[in-house]
This record gives sequence, C-alpha cells and structure tokens, in this order.
Amino acid sequence: MQNPEGGGIVNQPDDRNDAHRSVVSDLVSLIERVQASRRLIEQAIAREASLSSPDGDIIVLDDVTPPFVKATAALNVCDTNLALALHSLLDQHVSA
Repeated sequence: MQNPEGGGIVNQPDDRNDAHRSVVSDLVSLIERVQASRRLIEQAIAREASLSSPDGDIIVLDDVTPPFVKATAALNVCDTNLALALHSLLDQHVSA
C-alpha cells in the first residue's frame, strides 16, 4: 500500500510484528551464544585446574586465569545488556 503523505510503502502491522519477532529472535540467539561462551570459559578454567599433578602439587593459574576472568566479565556485561534490550522490546511490544 502506498503512503499517501510521503510516497513509498506503508509498513503494515504484520511487517512490524515480523521485524519485532526477528529482532527478539536474534537477541535470544545472542544471549544463548554468550551464555555458551561463558560455559566454555568455565570448562577451560576447570580443565586447567585439573592438570595439576596427582601428587598434590598446586599449579597457579595466573598465566591462564586473568584473560579468562576478563573475558567472563565482558560476557557478563554483554549478557546483562542483551537481557535488558530483550526485556525492553518485549515490554514495549506488550504495551503497544
């Protein structure tokens, strides 16, 4: 349908709903991927910790852990912000 005021095509409500669903779907996928990455980091840290020798020696993870800690912190921030974006979109869609 043509937009009588400015030309072009008017977005139909279904188009907006499809766009909204697409964005929500993408956000959910991103959140799942971020959470999967955090689990991988946790597994890597656990794997490094399990490499200590069986006679009880302790291996310090200073060389490995700091980058993992920084990556985990960044992923936590991403996860929080993506969740906020998702909730915002869902709340907006419900109130519209």
